[in-house]
Amino acid sequence: MLAGVSLLLFVGQIDIRPAFPLQHPSSSFIQQVFIEHFHDPGAMRGQRSLLLGPARLCLRLLLLLGYRRRCPPLLRGLVQRWRYGKVCLRSLLHNSFAGSDTAVDAAFEPIYWLVDNVIRWCGVVFVVLVIVLTSSIVAIAYLCILPLILQTYSVPRLCWHFFYSHWNLILIVFHYYQAITTPPGYPPPGRNDITTVSICKKCINPKPARTHHCSICNRCVLKMDHHCPWLNNCVGHYNHRYFFSFCFFMTLGCVYCSYGSWDLFREAYAAIEKMKQLDKNKLQAVANQTYHQTPPPTFSFRERVTHKSLVYLWFLCSSVALALGALTVWHAVLISRGETSIERHINKKERRRLQAKGRVFRNHYNYGCLDNWKVFLGVDTGRHWLTRVLLPSSHLPHGNGMSWDPPPWVTAHSASVMAV
Repeated sequence: MLAGVSLLLFVGQIDIRPAFPLQHPSSSFIQQVFIEHFHDPGAMRGQRSLLLGPARLCLRLLLLLGYRRRCPPLLRGLVQRWRYGKVCLRSLLHNSFAGSDTAVDAAFEPIYWLVDNVIRWCGVVFVVLVIVLTSSIVAIAYLCILPLILQTYSVPRLCWHFFYSHWNLILIVFHYYQAITTPPGYPPPGRNDITTVSICKKCINPKPARTHHCSICNRCVLKMDHHCPWLNNCVGHYNHRYFFSFCFFMTLGCVYCSYGSWDLFREAYAAIEKMKQLDKNKLQAVANQTYHQTPPPTFSFRERVTHKSLVYLWFLCSSVALALGALTVWHAVLISRGETSIERHINKKERRRLQAKGRVFRNHYNYGCLDNWKVFLGVDTGRHWLTRVLLPSSHLPHGNGMSWDPPPWVTAHSASVMAV
C-alpha cells in the first residue's frame, strides 16, 4: 500500500479524491489523509518536492494507523513513544516569544562568537601595527628627511617645522596611549540609586541612559560609541575625547607629512624609475657582453633606501589622511549633534516613528553645536581651549556617565524627547 502511495505521489497528475475503492477497515482514515495531502495549500507546495512528499505522507499514515485498535501493538507502541518524545522535546525547547529573528540569531550565534573573539585577539595586532607604522614614519623623518632639509631650509623655517612636528607627535602619542589605557566607563554593580532606563538583556543589570552592551568586551559601557579594534578598547564616556583627539591630530600629522614631503616624493619617485632603467640596461649589456665603456654611476644602497622610504612615507600618510580624515569628519558631525554612533541609528529610527505620527523628534542631549563641543572637550572657560585642547590634558569629562543633566553654563536647552 505504501509503495502505491509513493507511486501516486511521483506521478502527481492523478486525482484520487472522487473514488478510492479500498476495502480496509481503516480506509476512511487513509482517504482523509490523501484528501488533506492533495488539497491543502501547504501540502500542494510540498508535493513539488519528490523526496519529501512520500516521506511525509508515509509518516502521517503510520501515525494514524498507530491509533487504530487493529494496528499491531508494536507499531502502536512505537507511535506512542514517538509522540511522547516529540512532546518532551518541544516542552524543553519551545518558546512562545520566539520568532524568525530569534531563530536566525540562534543559528548565527557561533559566527557572532567567532567574530567577537577574533576581533578581541586582533585588537592587540592592530595596536602593534599602529605603533610600528607610526614609529616607521618618525624614523624616516629623522633619518631621511631631516638631513635633507638641514641643507636647504632657513633657520626660522627649520624652527617652525621642528616645533610643529614635535607638538603634533606628542599629542598623537599622548591621546593614543590614553585612549588605549583609559577604561570607557562601566555601570557600578550593586547600586540601586542609578537612574535606570532599562535592563540589559545580556548582563541582567540596570542600564543607565546612553549605556549599551559591548559583545566583544562582554560588558555594558557608559555612553558607548563603538568598539575600536585599533585601540583594542571600547570608546565610551571616559575615553571618547581621547579617541577623537587622536584621530584629529593623527590626520593633521599625516596631512603635514604628505604636503611637506611632496617635492621630495616626486624626486624620489623619479630616482626610483631611473634606478629601474639603469638596472635594466646594465643587465642587457652584461647579457650581450657589450660593456666596453665605463659604466654609468649607480645609486648607493643608502640612496636606494632613502628614495624608497620617501615614497613609502608619502603613500602611507596620504592614504591614512584620507581614510582617517573621513572618519574624523563623521565623528565631528556626530559630536556637533550631541549623539554617538549607536545613538545616531536609534535616533534615526525614532525620528521616522515620530514623523509618521506627525510629531517632531528632538535629541535630549543636543545642547547646540558650540555647547556640545564644550561638553565633549570639557571646556569651561576660555583658557581651557589652550590647556585642555591644544595641550595634553587628562581631565575628566563632564558628568559621571549615568545621569545627563545639562551643565550649568549651557546657554540653551530646549524640552525634547529623550533617546535611549
